[in-house]
Amino acid sequence: MFNLARKRGKAKAKISDKRKAAMDRVVDAYSEDFDVKLSVIQELIPIGLKAVADELQNEVKRLAGNKHSRSGDNSRWGLQNGSVYLRDQKFAIKVPRVRNVSTDSEVPLATYQRLQRPFDDGAGAVQRLLHGLSTHKYHESSALAAEAFGISASSLSKRFKRSSTGTLKALQERSLTAYDFVALFIDAKRYAKDGVMVALGVTIEGRKVVLGIEQTHSENGNAIGQWLGRLIERGLKFEQGLLVIVDGSKGIRKAIEQTFGPYALVQRCRWHKRENVVSYLNDADKVVYRRRLQDAYTKTTRKEALAALKQIHRELEKINLSAANSLLEGLDETLTIHELGLSVELERSLSTTNCIEALMSQMGAYTDKVDRWHNSSQIQRWTATGLTDIEPRLHRVKGHGMLRVLRFKLSDIVATRIGKKATVEAQVVTAVN
Repeated sequence: MFNLARKRGKAKAKISDKRKAAMDRVVDAYSEDFDVKLSVIQELIPIGLKAVADELQNEVKRLAGNKHSRSGDNSRWGLQNGSVYLRDQKFAIKVPRVRNVSTDSEVPLATYQRLQRPFDDGAGAVQRLLHGLSTHKYHESSALAAEAFGISASSLSKRFKRSSTGTLKALQERSLTAYDFVALFIDAKRYAKDGVMVALGVTIEGRKVVLGIEQTHSENGNAIGQWLGRLIERGLKFEQGLLVIVDGSKGIRKAIEQTFGPYALVQRCRWHKRENVVSYLNDADKVVYRRRLQDAYTKTTRKEALAALKQIHRELEKINLSAANSLLEGLDETLTIHELGLSVELERSLSTTNCIEALMSQMGAYTDKVDRWHNSSQIQRWTATGLTDIEPRLHRVKGHGMLRVLRFKLSDIVATRIGKKATVEAQVVTAVN
């Protein structure tokens, strides 16, 4: 007959064996490097508390000898209340004391001092906050021992604030001189009534790098221009040409022209242009012209694409004049990428703002759970911390092998523009004289 109690007893015995084996590993680690020993202890919570107590007693023994030995200058001096961090949580323990009889002074325990700060220095708590654990649910989410204290919402928020403040400063002050950027995406993320501008650069190797952020109430050209100027002060190089991909904002467009002049080529997002046009149409026509516009932009040459788009414009004039006018607005800048003769993959990557839109979408996992934004500092700290966490996981742009060709084409266009500008200026001087 099956004996449930006996079965449970065997299961308990197995668990006990596993705990004993884990403790044996901790004991074996005592002979290892001090940092390795502590990392092992902190991985074995809650039995790590027992390991900590044993290690403290071992250190006391090394300092003061065996109990009642009365040898040397050091002697045991009782216990006192204390606490240690295991990983990033604080636990109450009884701390043994050692006193130097000759000097009548306390002898500090190295083990206790090392365990007085969080094991991950706040980084673990920051990651848990970013990935959707509100401070008020932290107790429920904690997988550590119930004896933990000092993990209240306020203390965790303070630690996050300190860490995110440093992250924001590092992002905003990071030098850009080491990067060779060939493309730049600019877009905004909305936070209630405010917005944060984000600049995402693409290096010649295809890596995506967050250049910086700027909080603006609206996409104002002057404010964005000043922000771009600060990126240049931090080392953003653009003299060999820069392809800037935007969604069509007039403020951003104005800022690019004022800041970079002839060194920047602007590519208007085709996806935004297409959606702006079809937004004027009824549902049936939306399906038709969304496909027609997409087909036009996939034409091989600029001439073919422009011809297809003009044909669509003529048709739209008969259906909806507003949609037709929307198509013409900034149409040339949606075809900038056609002039560069790039591979299909790279053209697809750089003809829309999808790269930065995907980044903004990932940011939602970090910021969408915040119910209320209290101030500007909070908005910028959360944004900077989220972007910094996402950046290492960003994939290189598709077709990045052709980016050196893009650099050559950009440099050639910039040289032509500057040459034409110099010629015009010389003609003006001659006419004046």
